[in-house]
Amino acid sequence: MKTIMSIDLGKFKSVVCFYEVKSCKAIYKSFKTNPQELHDLAVSHPADLIVFEACDIIGWICDLFDTLELKYEVANTNTGEWSGRKLKKKTDKKDAFWLAKRAALGDLSTVYVPKKEIREKRSLINYRQSLTERITQVKNTIRSLLNAQAYSLPSGRKCWSKQNLEQLRSMAMPMDKVKPDELWKGNLWSELILLEQLTDALQVVEDKLEELNSTDEKVKLLQTVPGVGPRLAEAVAAYIDDPHRFKNCKQVGSYIGMTPRQYQSGNTDRHGRISKYGNRLLRALLVEVCWLGLRWNPWIKETYERIKRGSKTRAKIAIVATARRLFVRLWAMMRDGTSWQMPELQSV
Repeated sequence: MKTIMSIDLGKFKSVVCFYEVKSCKAIYKSFKTNPQELHDLAVSHPADLIVFEACDIIGWICDLFDTLELKYEVANTNTGEWSGRKLKKKTDKKDAFWLAKRAALGDLSTVYVPKKEIREKRSLINYRQSLTERITQVKNTIRSLLNAQAYSLPSGRKCWSKQNLEQLRSMAMPMDKVKPDELWKGNLWSELILLEQLTDALQVVEDKLEELNSTDEKVKLLQTVPGVGPRLAEAVAAYIDDPHRFKNCKQVGSYIGMTPRQYQSGNTDRHGRISKYGNRLLRALLVEVCWLGLRWNPWIKETYERIKRGSKTRAKIAIVATARRLFVRLWAMMRDGTSWQMPELQSV
């Protein structure tokens, strides 16, 4: 490897460092962060390796380099060498140069970047989650409005049945028609309209996900697990993508941040809470499915009870540990292409 092209990406302007490995010389150039300028720069200044940091715009950058058939690596900025940097003066040039040196030493932690189709599905999964969170916010706002007026609403899903929604609509009024002492009715009118729009949008997104899942063999495979539904199956399939990129189950658990933090010094070796470095949505889905799986999946229940050891204080620890074990088994199913086989249960 003779030349490394390292890029410190910015929203509007980026800086490139062309680093000569043998001579350790560096030449810097800047360009506007858009596909055309990056394309021209990469073609006019060929390099043996291109490196850049993981960020929210790497999708089209990776697609561009794949089209040009250029070798590239995406640096993982969540590792210790990034957080441990101590710079008296931080500039884009220094960041690009430091990135190039790490790549030249072969000491650069990288991240996996899936193809565009998988990235788009991940984006749709995340968008569905954002819609559900916004719907929850609207429902909480409606409850707050009515609580302030001494109206009590049924708990749970009963509150949002067609019958109850019709009752709420009868109480609401357009803002231009409400009296000064009944402005809350105008707020309720607006929130009910927003709730209907978000609910319709969520249905459209879920219909599209179901359409995609109908032709995805990985999703069908994962749904053979008792208690695992389409939401968890599609998320696991999209975020693991290529199961062979993980060497063992420890890497799989670390990928979603469900392995404990560790502090070791001398005779001290302490394990703390989970790292939470991975995808938050995937962790939440796994834990939710495991709570439900206590009723539908004997293996989940047996694993949970064994880790819990009959202690109520260990309930959360046990469910998180069970979720991690479930995720490892889902990965193994994708890796081997085998459907769910109920493990031999152990006595609790």
